[in-house]
Amino acid sequence: MKKLLFILVAGITTLSALFGNAATRSDKAEISRNLDIFNSIYKELQMYYVDTIDARKSIETAINAMLADIDPYTEYIPVEDQEDFMTVSTGEYAGIGSYIMQRDGKVYFSEPREGSPAQHVGIRPGDLIMKIDNDTVLGWTSEKVSERLRGQAGTNVSVTVKRPYVNDSILTFNITREKIQIDPVPYYGVIKDNIGYIDITTFNEKTASEVKDAFIDLKNNHQITSLMLDLRNNGGGLLEEAVKILGMFLPKNTEVLRTRGKSQLNEKVYKTTSRPLDAEIPIVVLVNDNTASASEILAGALQDLDRAVIVGRRSFGKGLVQSVRPLPYEGMLKVTISKYYIPSGRLIQAIDYSHRNPDGSVGRMPDSLTTEYPTANGRIVRDGGGITPDSTVTLKDISVLTYALVVDNWVFDYANRFAATTPSIAAPRDFEITDSIYTDFSQFVDPEKFEYDKLCEKRLSDLREVVEATGYMTDSVVAQLDILEALLKQDLKRDLDTHRDEVSRYLVSEIVRRYYYDSGVIENNLNHDEDIAMGSAILLDPKQYAAILSPTKEDK
Repeated sequence: MKKLLFILVAGITTLSALFGNAATRSDKAEISRNLDIFNSIYKELQMYYVDTIDARKSIETAINAMLADIDPYTEYIPVEDQEDFMTVSTGEYAGIGSYIMQRDGKVYFSEPREGSPAQHVGIRPGDLIMKIDNDTVLGWTSEKVSERLRGQAGTNVSVTVKRPYVNDSILTFNITREKIQIDPVPYYGVIKDNIGYIDITTFNEKTASEVKDAFIDLKNNHQITSLMLDLRNNGGGLLEEAVKILGMFLPKNTEVLRTRGKSQLNEKVYKTTSRPLDAEIPIVVLVNDNTASASEILAGALQDLDRAVIVGRRSFGKGLVQSVRPLPYEGMLKVTISKYYIPSGRLIQAIDYSHRNPDGSVGRMPDSLTTEYPTANGRIVRDGGGITPDSTVTLKDISVLTYALVVDNWVFDYANRFAATTPSIAAPRDFEITDSIYTDFSQFVDPEKFEYDKLCEKRLSDLREVVEATGYMTDSVVAQLDILEALLKQDLKRDLDTHRDEVSRYLVSEIVRRYYYDSGVIENNLNHDEDIAMGSAILLDPKQYAAILSPTKEDK
């Protein structure tokens, strides 16, 4: 079977190269010839291969291999996968509205969405899903459970769960499915000193209208004098929504984007089409390495036009535009049709998938090969690697201890126990991890069950092996290594105390989520977020803000 798939992949990969040059009669003839070869190979295999061939699986494997050789964004979407695809673009799906997680071979509710049917009936994070309707689902995959929980709006589903840290732990909920709206603006508010803040998590059909409503409310009812747009971890979506948001802060008829396909005839120019809501208010945009696509259009255009200061870390670098094409038998092809260029003329695509290494791999464009472009004020920006912030914030690496506490669900489980025994907490802005809460958490983490990389002990063990192998393991060396081992022996309680501030940030978010959901977590993070602190400092210093957007002597 592996040999069969190799032949199919090789055949279709050959076709992908030919389709890329199908501009002349000879190329079309070559395509036809290779299609005949592929069809003949597959017919021969169907007739003579010793085992039965799953036609659908084999062809889909070949198709996906061909598309993967092009770029990660061009993909075949069979009819059974289209619901998830439409959820991303429209921001809607029908179901009960809760995230789930697979853990230890079982599926749990991890977070009911605020305002969802799951939240209304009382589903909580940590609830183990035992039955759906009359079917026991223990041992099911999260994909299978998700499929059963989704359904048409208005239909009912019965879910039986086992709840941790309570006496009556077996609970059954009868839930009516609804259309679930994915909110692209889960939170907006005032940070301090009249700085407005809008968190934008995705670009679906509702994003621009929600950003508009949020900004109007902040300006009219909260008298903000500056604005922060948070695009961190926003993977993009509909570029038209980004263009609409740009129109809220730029003069009408401002060019903000060009997309170019295979030829000049495929070029499309995007301009703002409406009167701006405010073309003067100072703006900071937050980005990080997960800011991509439509988010980069928004951030990059504001940077190129010197309309906002960009703060954070360099963005992902996705400058490719996809379109959906219909296929036979109700399938769809999401295909890259063009590249986008922001106002300075730069392309921010970080990886050139058309030029691969001999082994087929691709890498980011080196900074030394990027090209300089001027912004509207004459500042220098570069192409080929995402949006580089005007003010970069360097974050500390997370410790091994904290990583393990989060990944192994100690923080998640403690928050569940805390919520089961604590009816309410302070407002999101005011809640913090007190000494008593952190002590309780430290006692909750069982040193017999909690495992994390003890780097000092591991390196010392490696050192003993090297010393032994090189013949230096004398009695005196052994004694010294034993002393060193005693000094470096890792202690969980000490490590928890050492990394308290870092662990507390994850702990406070998980606890706040139990009471105030995503919006509460975002609001609580405003207190200790390094990017927000940097952005706020810039907005509160008009001279610094203006200086950042002015060209330096080196730029000139």
